[in-house]
Order: sequence, then structure tokens, then C-alpha cells
Amino acid sequence: MSHPYRLDAASTVLVNLATELGRDVLALHAADNDARARFPRESVAALAAQGFFGLTVPAEQGGSAQGPGTFAAVAEELAMHCGSTAMIYVMHVAATQAISSSTTLGSRDTVLREIAAGGHLTTLAFSERGSRSQFWAPVSVLAERNGGWVTRAEKSWVTSANHAQSYVASAQRPGAASPLESTVYLLRRTQPGVRVTARFEGLGLRGNDSAPVTLEEPEIGGGDLISPQGEGANTMLQVVLPWFSIGTAAMANGLCRAAVAATAAHLSGATFTHTGTQLRDLPTLRARLAEMSVRTEQARALLGYTIGEMVQPSETTPLYVLQTRLASLQAASDVTDLAMKACGGAAFSKQLGVERIFRDARAGWVMAPTVDHLQDFVGKALTGLPLF
Repeated sequence: MSHPYRLDAASTVLVNLATELGRDVLALHAADNDARARFPRESVAALAAQGFFGLTVPAEQGGSAQGPGTFAAVAEELAMHCGSTAMIYVMHVAATQAISSSTTLGSRDTVLREIAAGGHLTTLAFSERGSRSQFWAPVSVLAERNGGWVTRAEKSWVTSANHAQSYVASAQRPGAASPLESTVYLLRRTQPGVRVTARFEGLGLRGNDSAPVTLEEPEIGGGDLISPQGEGANTMLQVVLPWFSIGTAAMANGLCRAAVAATAAHLSGATFTHTGTQLRDLPTLRARLAEMSVRTEQARALLGYTIGEMVQPSETTPLYVLQTRLASLQAASDVTDLAMKACGGAAFSKQLGVERIFRDARAGWVMAPTVDHLQDFVGKALTGLPLF
């Protein structure tokens, strides 16, 4: 059966490797990572060692030069086994795409080679306390100093905050008339003026180290700019948003698939001793499982179509990018809710791992752009209104 994300032979090899890593590495540590809010060091190290950090990096910098379909399929496989690892990976690839798109970053090729070699984990640092989930509207401002710039910012929800080698961050350009006149730049986590200020304690995706980061006037030079001054919105909305959207959609679909598989196994294995029947003999539970599977495959099919739109862009591509993230996030919420109901007390008491998947699926609902924003954007697009 063909893959919904349009894989060729080379992509299939990589996705099969991701499946093996998910089964042999990620799955072994997922429950412990969740219970202790522990960064999945073993899983991230395995991804680095097998070349997945450089999945989308151009071949001339040592990467695999893969497109959105392979990325989505890999992210989905990872999410089936550990949502936190998948989140870290999606943020890494989205940030990598921003770096790769740059014509101004002096260290671009060096950083990409480090990423491809597995020695550099990167992430996004867009959201700020002042603008909350409206990541495209930073409130921090670059101020000129000594031929470069400095800024003060309270960055929130920085995935891999304590473990990434770099942050792809944003701020308003000097003298900006609006937050959309922003600049995207690269920070090293260890440079002076960059400080992680708290530990992540979330409901779901508990191992993804999504902590707040305070910027206290770190020095930013001209060679650190990923976008030209004032053109950061183009990088955020035309490069990062599409890759982040399909990555998080694939994550949500992977959580759905994990919930379907766990529910099917439970219904097929649990027995009523006094009657000799199984849970699968109850039509109400079979109906819930059927609905879960249909919703999952609907979301995967839409993502597959959207990937085709990204490969061959048209005027409808931005709409499909927004719709596929919205559909997958809604599916994940509904499918994991049905899994909890179908598996009953066994799920509620954490015997099956379904409860962890249920919590992980809720994170996408509040992750920028939130479901509320997505619904508004889609509605605006369909009625001819500008998004911003």
C-alpha cells in the first residue's frame, strides 16, 4: 500500500529506519521521560547518530536533502513512540529550514554542516510573554550598539531550551512601525546574555524541555541575522510556518495511530472471564475504534495532499497548510479522547500508555498558532480577508 505522504524508495528507507529507532529506542524511555519530565537524551542521540538531524539539510552541506513528505513521515513515526522526542525533532527541523533559507547568516554553511553531522541541535525561540501565542508579533526590539544590536526579551515555550546548541529567535527591527517589521536571528545557547529561567512542568509532552528563556542584551552581529532587517515575517510565515505546520500535523497523526493501535490491542486482548467474550465483541467499542481509525486516516490524507501542494506550490497552498494542521490537531484530541473511553479503567489507571498519548495530544491545541487562531485564519482566507 502506498504511503499517504508520497514517499519514494530512498524516503521509504529513511522512514523504515525511523520506525526501528522508535521501536528500539524511543519506546523504551518514553514512559520514564514523561513521568520525570526528563529530556529524551537517548532518543535524541540516536536520531543524531543516524543522520536524522540533517534530514532536510542540502547535500552540499552533508545532509540528506529530503523534502516535506519524508519529514512528515519521520515525525509521525517518532510520535507513535514518544511525543516529546517528536516535538524536539519538529522544532529542530523547522529551525533548520529557517537557517537553510538564509542569505545573510554568516555561519550558515558551518551550522548546517554541524547539524548534518549530528553535532548541532537547534530550535525556535519566537513566542514571547508579551505577545503570547501570536509568535509572528514579537514585542522585543533590536537596539543598535557597537556596530551590531542587542535586545531584551522574555521568550516562552522554547523547546529543548537547556539542550539546543542554538535558538532561531525574532525581534522587531530598530525603529519598527509594527511587530511585523521583525528580524530573525541566530543565538548560541551558551553565549552571554542568554539564560534559561525555569524548568518545564507541562501536562503533556513532558520531556521536551520547553522552558522560558530570558535574553539580557546578548550581542547580535550582522552575520547573525537569518533574515534581512525588517523581513523576519517572511521567514516566519513563508518558511518556518509551513514546515512547523506539517511537522506538528504529522506528530498529531502519529499520536492518533498510537492510540488506535493501543486501543485495538486492548479490545482484542481483554476478556470477560464469566462469559468468555472479549471487549472487541461489544459493538459500541468496535464503533469507537472504527471512528478513531477513520478520523486518523482522514487527517493523514489531507496532510498528504498538503505535502503535494508544498512540493508544487499554488495559490491555495497556504490555506491547505493551515487546514491540515487544524484537522490533525482536532483529530488527535478527538481520537485520544475516544481511546480513553474505549479502554476505560485500564486507560485511566495508566496501564496502557493511552493516558500519556491523551495528554500529549492536548499540547498541540495551545501551541502557536493555536486551534483558535487556525480557525480564524482559515475563515479569513475563505472569505478573502487578510490574515494580519
